[in-house]
Amino acid sequence: MANTLFAAIDMGTNAFKLLIVQAHLPGKFIPLLTVREHVVLGRDSPSSTISTHSQNLSIKSLQNFNKLIQTHNVPLLHTRCVATSAVREAQNKAEFIHSISETTGFKVDVLSGEEEARFSYLGALQFFPVFENLVLNIDIGGGSTEFAIGLRGKVEFCLSLKLGHVTLTQQNFGDEEAERASNMRQYIRNVIKESGLIDKVKNIGFEIALGSSGTIRAIEKAVFKGYALDFADNEALLSECKRDWKFSIEELKSVVERLCKGGEGQNVRRDGFFKRRSESIVAGGILLDEIFDLLGIKEMLVSGYGLREGLIADSLAKVFDDGYDLNANARFRSILRLATRFNSKRITTSAAEIASIAREIFEGLRKYKELDNDGINLTVDLDEKDLENLEAACLLHNIGLSTGKKGYHKKSYHIIMNGNHLRGYSAEEVKLIALLTRHHRKKLPKLDDASFNELEEAKQKFKVLCAIIRLSVVLHRNGYINYREMDFSHSHEGFKLVIGEERGLNYQPVVEQCVTDKFAVELTHELDYFKKVLKQELSVELKAPPFCSNESSKGSY
Repeated sequence: MANTLFAAIDMGTNAFKLLIVQAHLPGKFIPLLTVREHVVLGRDSPSSTISTHSQNLSIKSLQNFNKLIQTHNVPLLHTRCVATSAVREAQNKAEFIHSISETTGFKVDVLSGEEEARFSYLGALQFFPVFENLVLNIDIGGGSTEFAIGLRGKVEFCLSLKLGHVTLTQQNFGDEEAERASNMRQYIRNVIKESGLIDKVKNIGFEIALGSSGTIRAIEKAVFKGYALDFADNEALLSECKRDWKFSIEELKSVVERLCKGGEGQNVRRDGFFKRRSESIVAGGILLDEIFDLLGIKEMLVSGYGLREGLIADSLAKVFDDGYDLNANARFRSILRLATRFNSKRITTSAAEIASIAREIFEGLRKYKELDNDGINLTVDLDEKDLENLEAACLLHNIGLSTGKKGYHKKSYHIIMNGNHLRGYSAEEVKLIALLTRHHRKKLPKLDDASFNELEEAKQKFKVLCAIIRLSVVLHRNGYINYREMDFSHSHEGFKLVIGEERGLNYQPVVEQCVTDKFAVELTHELDYFKKVLKQELSVELKAPPFCSNESSKGSY
């Protein structure tokens, strides 16, 4: 698995962010780990140097990232570390970059504003199927804002302006809130008008406006959850569940108007909703509002992906050359959009880890079916579409958690079936994916139930895929996650899954059993179901410790 793992680090002005993905050609990658460290280099911007304190925080964060990258066995050649506005503008950037190299081994690429704009555009292409459209992509960062107009993966025009939500917040625009907002707006207008951006955008034009930054996603979330209204809760989420990563100029202005309202009550509400981003969200909202007005934007699609994902796409294109297609698997991205719509990054990452386990089991079954070894007799032929549907179900199995844990698998089913979210999937495929999420836990499926009537010939495939997802969820819930080395084999005794022989790591001897009785019962239950479906035994050998506090585990089932 290691040669398909890639990592990207974004040393941003407002935070440091790590992304680790698993790539599947021709053009799909699944996020396995996302980490955000609160390192605000933008606080040093007035002095134009990165302080010793910020350098120490930066190195500590990067050392943590390096440990995670090594733990996941991501090859060094598949890892990229880039810095943006704060480092780009720092007088002591050479000293800072050298210090990072000496202490962490990372080679930091300081991106130009134009490179940053291009990567943000490439990242947005991995989220929305807009490859064939002329797109204006906007990325509001802590120290700068990047603009790119692109078509079919090629950037026609790009520009970086020194307008960032952190640096704008730090500037002195007056004492009173109304005065600050007015002066900030005028300053933003002057910078944009003097840059020539308006004429350039007008001359080239665009079909779709895209936003691909944390600030823009935070504003979209505020629209989505009713922040501009008198409520912002799960009822708003449920009533608006068909909204699809976009907002209008009217919705933007309503949120910005609420953000600019003064008073202690509004400040408390803002801090509670936007949390760490609250101190600079007002500046970010005003900046975006002015961009909409000056560039004539009426509606913006909001990408869940940005710079890091663009780096990943660029790395894949370089490593696999013609083997990576920027426009491939566009329909699969609707799965990722729905997953990130309802779940936090942590829960989405958990689902991605389950998808990786499921893929290993699926590929193992298909391999031995194709080899026709040892009398294996699968009753169905498994193909790439079946794998894609299985991975989709894994990524979506827990979206129902957005409204509470009780019966969340049933809620996941209803969200998928009632929202028209899955673009490019047939009605039968949507039903199959929804039923897999519905039956990934609790009671075993009964194929004579009315809900299975629409599947017709897919019922037999459903049984196999259901056995895989149920087993993957149980293994993951008890600590056996994707990056542990997995080996799937077959002999005359049946199938065997060995988990935990991770290359390059020596595990400590077994000290104490950590495999709980509950896990043993759950695993045995799913292995019995596997045998019922596949007509063969599956034994599971756990060689490495799951993530328990300070214990190790080992066992065979």
